[in-house]
Amino acid sequence: MTAKRKASSAFKQGSKKNFVLDTNVILHDANSIDKFEENDIYIPITVLEELDKFKKGSEQINYNARLFVRKLDELVNEDLFSKGASLGEGRGRLFVYVGGSEHPLIKEAFGQNIPDHRILSVALTIKEANPNIPTILVTKDINLRMKAKALGMHSEDFINDKVENIDIFDEAHKTYEGVNADLIDKIYETHGGIDLEEWDQSKDLLPNQCFIMQSERNSIMVRFNPFTNKITKVNKETMMGIQPRNAEQTFAFEVLKDPDIKLVALSGKAGTGKTLLALAAALEESESYKQILLARPIVSLANKDLGFLPGDEKAKVAPYMQPLFDNLNVIKFQLNNNATSLKRIDDLQKEERLIIEALAFIRGRSLSSAFCIIDEAQNLTPQEIKTIITRAGEGTKMVFTGDIQQIDSPYLDAQSNGLAYMIDKMKGQQIFAHVNLIKGERSELSELASDLL
Repeated sequence: MTAKRKASSAFKQGSKKNFVLDTNVILHDANSIDKFEENDIYIPITVLEELDKFKKGSEQINYNARLFVRKLDELVNEDLFSKGASLGEGRGRLFVYVGGSEHPLIKEAFGQNIPDHRILSVALTIKEANPNIPTILVTKDINLRMKAKALGMHSEDFINDKVENIDIFDEAHKTYEGVNADLIDKIYETHGGIDLEEWDQSKDLLPNQCFIMQSERNSIMVRFNPFTNKITKVNKETMMGIQPRNAEQTFAFEVLKDPDIKLVALSGKAGTGKTLLALAAALEESESYKQILLARPIVSLANKDLGFLPGDEKAKVAPYMQPLFDNLNVIKFQLNNNATSLKRIDDLQKEERLIIEALAFIRGRSLSSAFCIIDEAQNLTPQEIKTIITRAGEGTKMVFTGDIQQIDSPYLDAQSNGLAYMIDKMKGQQIFAHVNLIKGERSELSELASDLL
């Protein structure tokens, strides 16, 4: 859904509109100006000043800032500041707006001359100059949207990449009751499972969907295998000393071990075992891959960036990577009496075939024959998810783990984060699988806190 369509709910359908973009919209999506159809777009000069601060760096927002500036440079002409630059046939025009930096309403209400207030001043000025055209401020900053609405200015989030059906997480695991008991017996007895057409409810199944079939006298954990077009039994297996404790964890191992499934999403609240299961499966299947890579986005602590922390590059990222090392230590503890598996893990680390590092360090690389685990994927934007997946070379498997209820980015939510976006767009693809882990298994205390606090 585009911002234009969202705006239609508040304004007359089909009427042309003016959209004023905040800096965070461009940093979120460098191609955002292509998403407003026939409407005009205004970029306050303050936004360009803010983008200039983000041009240097290796994060996705730095890339987006540079990309947008290049796009803007291609559109630069003598009319950009007055008549605007055409965005193409059937599209609106793009303006860089220089005036409106000191609107009297802003001075009276807020006083402070900060970038947010200057952007809001521009939106109010454009609104007053065009009383017959709806003017909408588009920003991912909730506080700025509230300030705008307090002054009678219509404001919306940029929702072009938001997931409309958040039920995709609840739909990932189902129990089908009232199944014919003889059919379940047949799945148990038949090696390779049953043909999809033998079950009358199979038309609603997604590729690689794992679920429980239950009758009055028996039940079975199964998966729809799109590569064989069969419903097959899911066996409970132990990997690197980690034994699944519930059906969802068993399903996770099922899709993680299948080399035909190239992209896996493991979602669930804290303590459900997402990262631990992914790492155990990667180590178990290590002979099939040249490298195991664990990475997570760096979310700054106390508003301090990496430069604030002491030490070299590795020392700076170490605090952020510690949760991944903790999961590795859990596996080593489980293998305490298995010298062979412990030696295999040590050898993988010594040979640099098992690498734990910050996500920023894998940008620009081509990952061939690698088992990649991207932790805390709910803190990634849809564009960042796309950038990472397009790094995948031949023979690579990618696993994204995350909890959409624990988003640290101020500009993402349960519907706009990259993990939800990827699951929504990839569902139905043969090489994709999604398992939503429900029950916390870290400890009784952890489960209680997750549910009640």
